[in-house]
Amino acid sequence: MEELRFDGRTAIVTGAGGNPSLGRAHALLLAARGANVVVNDIGSDPETPGYTGTASADAVAREIRALGGKAVADTHSVATEKGAAALVQTAIEAFGGLDILVNNAGISIPAPFDVLTPRDFQRHIDINLMGSVWTCRAAWPHMRAKGYGRIVNTTSTALAGFAWMSAYGSSKGGLLSLTRSLAVEGAPLGIKVNAVNPGAFTRMLAAQQAETSPMYKHAKENLPPELASPVVAFLAHESCPVTGECIDSVGGEVRRVYLAQTAGFADRNLTVETVARRWDEVMAGTADSIVGLGTFDPTQWDIKPYRPAKS
Repeated sequence: MEELRFDGRTAIVTGAGGNPSLGRAHALLLAARGANVVVNDIGSDPETPGYTGTASADAVAREIRALGGKAVADTHSVATEKGAAALVQTAIEAFGGLDILVNNAGISIPAPFDVLTPRDFQRHIDINLMGSVWTCRAAWPHMRAKGYGRIVNTTSTALAGFAWMSAYGSSKGGLLSLTRSLAVEGAPLGIKVNAVNPGAFTRMLAAQQAETSPMYKHAKENLPPELASPVVAFLAHESCPVTGECIDSVGGEVRRVYLAQTAGFADRNLTVETVARRWDEVMAGTADSIVGLGTFDPTQWDIKPYRPAKS
């Protein structure tokens, strides 16, 4: 098969300054395939606990250029409308346009629902969900004007419901709904919007979990970020055949995640008792591969103690 390339295309990858990180892996792959890349990262977030060192958009951009690629760094925060607009402007000024947006920046602070502070819950929404809203809104007019665009949003299997991840899962579930809505609106404009549920050993995972955590050990040994990036790159390519999809990409395993409904029943004289009596019909026909609640249990991952952000 002919190599899928991105020559002449310009991509923004947010949250791409960490090492190891998914964003860095995405940026390196896109650049290696010919894309002009805007590497975005704020560097550090003092309100998110557990991180050591500082991410560097400039370091990753220099790494790409040293390998013969084209890249510039950007340090604007996607958590504000102004920051997202400035990020897109960086791409326009550096490379003359924008074709691809990979929304990867995010935070994840595991804690029980009734322990997580309102501020930390809101920060998940502001960064993980609204950050993608703001970048998509900033990129949309440029993509609409040229009749072409590819947007890849980073969701998570946590959207299916994990303990201690109510805020993170809520932000990612909202992002999947945004993905599907924009896919509908973007279809007649030549803009395709998809989502990826990645799994990898990253600075985020290391910030969350002690080295004794079974998930930490498994990810470090088996889930390099580079194995998640080919799916992102394919969804960002001009030949991508789908829009509005959500794809798992974990350690070389790739699968579709989709919404479905059973046949159920219909009764125009519906009563509470009818629902109770016919409940088996509502549930009948559910696929054996359904993603159920609590597929993973973060309470068993040796999560580092929760430290609330200062108000």
